[in-house]
Amino acid sequence: MDGADRADRADTTDRREDSAGAWDDGLIARRVTEGSAAESAAAAAAVVENRGSGPQTVAPLAYDGPLRSRLDALRELVGLSRTRLDSRTLAEAGRVLDEAAARRKLSGQHTVVAIAGATGSGKSQLFNMLAGVTISETGVRRPTTAAPIVCSWSDGAASLIDRLGIPGRLRRRPVQSADAEAQLHGLVLVDLPDHDSAAVQHREQVDRVLALVDAVIWVVDPEKYADAVLHERYLRPMAGHAEVMFVVLNQVDRLPGEAAELVLDDLRRLLDEDGMALGEYGDPGATVLALSALTGDGVGELRELLGQFVAERGAAARRVSADIDAAAARLRPVYATGRRSGLTEEARDEFAARLADAVGATAAGEAAERAWLRNANRACGTPWLRLWRWCQARTDPSTGRHALRAQTDEEATARQRVEQAVRKVSERASAGLPAPWAQAVREASVRGSQGLPEALDELAARAGLPPGRPPRPGWWPAAVLTQAAMTLLQIVGGVWLVAQIVGVMAPNLGVPVLLMVAGIIGGPLVEWSCRMAARGPAKRYGQEAERRLREAAAGCGRARVLDPVAAELLRYREVREQYGRVTGVGAVAR
Repeated sequence: MDGADRADRADTTDRREDSAGAWDDGLIARRVTEGSAAESAAAAAAVVENRGSGPQTVAPLAYDGPLRSRLDALRELVGLSRTRLDSRTLAEAGRVLDEAAARRKLSGQHTVVAIAGATGSGKSQLFNMLAGVTISETGVRRPTTAAPIVCSWSDGAASLIDRLGIPGRLRRRPVQSADAEAQLHGLVLVDLPDHDSAAVQHREQVDRVLALVDAVIWVVDPEKYADAVLHERYLRPMAGHAEVMFVVLNQVDRLPGEAAELVLDDLRRLLDEDGMALGEYGDPGATVLALSALTGDGVGELRELLGQFVAERGAAARRVSADIDAAAARLRPVYATGRRSGLTEEARDEFAARLADAVGATAAGEAAERAWLRNANRACGTPWLRLWRWCQARTDPSTGRHALRAQTDEEATARQRVEQAVRKVSERASAGLPAPWAQAVREASVRGSQGLPEALDELAARAGLPPGRPPRPGWWPAAVLTQAAMTLLQIVGGVWLVAQIVGVMAPNLGVPVLLMVAGIIGGPLVEWSCRMAARGPAKRYGQEAERRLREAAAGCGRARVLDPVAAELLRYREVREQYGRVTGVGAVAR
């Protein structure tokens, strides 16, 4: 019978058994060596005992405070990032959260350990040796193990095995032995198909179950312990799971003399190159040992270490913690770059200055200063000069207040300046951010810049020169009266001279000439004095108009561009803090 026929028959059997009901933890191995009659009898007695005991209540797994905090932070991190990162990037983190929640609901008194290895490594033989009964097939035919087989040393693990998707026909119990039960109580051992099997479905089952178990025993042999597939596809990516891993060098009985120690040292070297911490000298890490599943040499040591490992009841939590570390490592490029990021005050001031330049704040201030001076000249100038200016204004209607904004070409230039200002501040704000968040900042700035030139145009028209005439200082009325007196002197002197010429008054040229000269000289002198006195107030008036327009432009740019950009930076800061909690260091390098 070929592998495809066997798989089809297995699938049919699985459907029949799944429809029959839930699996009983007391189910005994259906396949035993024909020569092991005593083992079969003991196992059968265990079935009867377990069936009569009824269902048992199993305490769920409990995570400690730090692990719960990291899970909460990862959940918050995923929630905050969904609108900024694609689902593929967050898929692994979501899987870790789902599996951690699912594992927490299940038994905390059991530890699920998978035995994995390459073709011919002897993992099924080791599985049978630990169980004390031939459960998993061994032989020269490859691949031998076609589907995961599970063996439980205690009751109450049904829900855990259901999670692995292993059907009832592939669930076993070990030989009932008081010592074995006490030593490995709570162990759920899974024999996996070969990870290098030619059958794709076998490799897929290995990958699926490895993501669900609490710990892994990797079985290697002297020929394939350095296999690139094993190290590159499994050991190196799972280096962070060293605390829940055993690496067993099997078939040492084939190595002569000190060759076993040499191979074991070389295996440790390869594991160290993979980045896997080794549990030596009391340090946490992977357990590495050599044994022979054929002769039993070293199996007792593995059983003892495995018993201590299971008795600690901490493998499930350490596995979840390692999964979080792995997910955080994959997410690091999208949350931390090691460079400082953010929007500095210098960048904000530069953006405001560029917008002020675009709306012509400096020109507006100068125009306001000139308007103030013109108003002073009109109020304090001589009547003859004012009359001449009035006539000039009548003949040239275009003269008057200068426009604050230029014409079409200048408007296009101002629009380009606004776009350049937005682009520059966007680049400054996104510098140092991971790619997704930098893109979010740029998109926020682009959205905010839409309609910004038009808003600035309206703002310039509204916040440029104030309506009406510029305010007058207190000395203007006195200057106007003085200028009127100078004009009156000119008129009186002129009338006096005319009266003398026509003979109405007695000749006396000195007084009227003196009055006329005083009026002619005094008028321009008063006008010049007023112009000098008006420079200070005019300058302050222009500066105030410029300041008002700059603040208005900065406020418009802040509301439309800087605030949305700052909101994106704040969101990034929040997710960065959450990422720091996930990694367990509380903060991430900027």
